[in-house]
Amino acid sequence: MEVFRNFSDYNSQKPLALSLGMFDGVHLGHKCIMDELKKIGSENNLETAVLTFWPHPRFVFKPDENLQLLNTLEEKSLLMEKYGINNLFLKEFDEEFRNLTGEEFVRQILVEKLNVKYLIIGYDHSFGKNKSGNFELLQKLSKELDFEVEQMEAINIHENNISSTKIRKALLEGNILEANEMLGYHYSVSGTVVHGKKIGRTIGYPTANIEVENLKLLPKKGAYIVEVFVRNQKYKGMLSIGTNPTVNGDKLTVEVYILDFNEDIYGENITVKFRDFLHEEIKFEGLEKLIERLEEDKRLTEEFTF
Repeated sequence: MEVFRNFSDYNSQKPLALSLGMFDGVHLGHKCIMDELKKIGSENNLETAVLTFWPHPRFVFKPDENLQLLNTLEEKSLLMEKYGINNLFLKEFDEEFRNLTGEEFVRQILVEKLNVKYLIIGYDHSFGKNKSGNFELLQKLSKELDFEVEQMEAINIHENNISSTKIRKALLEGNILEANEMLGYHYSVSGTVVHGKKIGRTIGYPTANIEVENLKLLPKKGAYIVEVFVRNQKYKGMLSIGTNPTVNGDKLTVEVYILDFNEDIYGENITVKFRDFLHEEIKFEGLEKLIERLEEDKRLTEEFTF
């Protein structure tokens, strides 16, 4: 997959089947759009492309909202590549770009610069200044500018539309199975292993503290069953998100105890995939009670079918 951060870097003459949007999470609804892109591309000899924005427009319009994202830029790119997209355009959502009207965006970017011949948008997508671009505008312009346009219907699971917002909500409520079902894969977090207070090793449960990107959404505080990927090897793990209230902690940490593992991985990057929720964050009366709970969590993790 080719990645372009500037439209001027793209000089292919081959026409495109393209979709545009944030694609946060690259969930099953997004996958359906990409599957349709590939089908249309194959039938009409078009390369496939996705145009997405960085940073998220809501960081610009609502800077105090504290929005966190389901994907880092690297995660989003890897998922797009996995799903077979040929070209990914990462457009900075700057002042000049956000002042383009919907019609200017279609004429100047999609048609003149990118040679889009088939455009697919999601069921609720709008674009351009003051959200002036929509499916009706695209239908009108498509005849004049010689491209086809298709609007995808919402994808449902258990009679609910899949959306990035609903996935964020599920994760923040600890509903890992529901979030994973909408994503079509297991939600993951990656980061560098950093030094912590090393309390875990004193009670027989040494943990790896993971430093996660600030923009990445962390699920609800609590304990989780996870898969841990270290040096291209997979392990079972118990992950904690919280402040370690039993030992009067005050800083939010992400710590994972890796089963059947005893190596020094400080400074290395690891990935955890969330498989199930164990329990809420608990402040125990003492370390003895904490150890009892850890032993039960370990039993449940060992018995979990990955």
